[in-house]
Amino acid sequence: MKKIQMVDLKGQYSEIKEVVNASIENVIENTAFINGPKVHEFQKNLEDYLGVKHVIPCANGTDALQIAMMGLGLKPGDEVITADFTFAATVEVIALLNLTPVLVDVNEDDFNIDVEAVKKAITPKTKAIVPVHLFGQCANMEAILKIAKQHNLFVIEDNAQAIGANYKFGDGTKAKAGTIGDVGATSFFPSKNLGAYGDGGAIFTNNDDLAHTIRGIVNHGMYKRYHHDVVGVNSRLDSIQAAVLDAKLPKLDAYNTSRQSAARKYNEAFKNFKNIITPKLTNGCGDTICDTCDCHVFHQYTLRIKDANRDALVKHLNENGIPCGVYYPIPLHKQKAYLDERYNETDFKVTNQLVKDVISLPMHTELEDEQIECITSTIIKFING
Repeated sequence: MKKIQMVDLKGQYSEIKEVVNASIENVIENTAFINGPKVHEFQKNLEDYLGVKHVIPCANGTDALQIAMMGLGLKPGDEVITADFTFAATVEVIALLNLTPVLVDVNEDDFNIDVEAVKKAITPKTKAIVPVHLFGQCANMEAILKIAKQHNLFVIEDNAQAIGANYKFGDGTKAKAGTIGDVGATSFFPSKNLGAYGDGGAIFTNNDDLAHTIRGIVNHGMYKRYHHDVVGVNSRLDSIQAAVLDAKLPKLDAYNTSRQSAARKYNEAFKNFKNIITPKLTNGCGDTICDTCDCHVFHQYTLRIKDANRDALVKHLNENGIPCGVYYPIPLHKQKAYLDERYNETDFKVTNQLVKDVISLPMHTELEDEQIECITSTIIKFING
């Protein structure tokens, strides 16, 4: 059995090496490294894949979130509601823009933002909601859109972990994650389901005016060279990264299907163990990850370990050569940078428990059955004592 990796980028590369290398070589030969033809080609292909009017590539996923908020014209002091249980980038950009982050609890079943908690957090200063589609599954967008409409709020989707996932509305229609709110932001960090070989990101919107504003912001506020019409930043996806992403994009659905297959095998192995709570599918997919599942793309496969020592399990896996991750070990409301006397611990019961329970297992497109069997049997041995 080959060595188990948390993310096997080398194995994935070996399958697409010729296409990727040729695409990168083409960029180097034509020397259009910034805003070159390959960037525009990838942009168009991603727009077609997502079914969205505008994709604006940028330098990374954190920039994508910040630029989305800048494009919406949010002002210092405006309150932005987002989830307590997520990576810091989501709240980081809110603070960087001198907006006021308002953290709320998440659901126990899918780890996504709690709609009832959002409702309670709204004040006259609230201007936006940032649902994070955590681990590869959409938040309850239908309910969030309804709340936003009632209170005249923007919806900014943090889609760094769910590209390719579908959201199913109550009437049966579907839309790709990141294309549902006013604006969506994604990351192309190498370990993502659609990952570059360096940093990269993009912003999605169906709003023509917003797209125009954002295109200026990403390029120093320029629409015409040396004419700075808006306050901007320098955040552009370089052509080499676009070449890598465009080579991978046609395989994204197959990559996500491979992840779903691995998740299905994990679920099957753990189904009879009450101490191991497997990921729940909450957007009309049912509890079973079937062959047609498209609501969860498993950026991470995250278990909850109940009535057992999660940290001891992490140590046990590492000692047996099996990588794992704890996403996330500390709630954002307890991070030194984001402490706020307004927060009450009783409002974060789920998040405070999840940080003690969760563990993410290896998840990527090259996972082999033998590796999954090794991982699951090692965990079961630990659970059985």
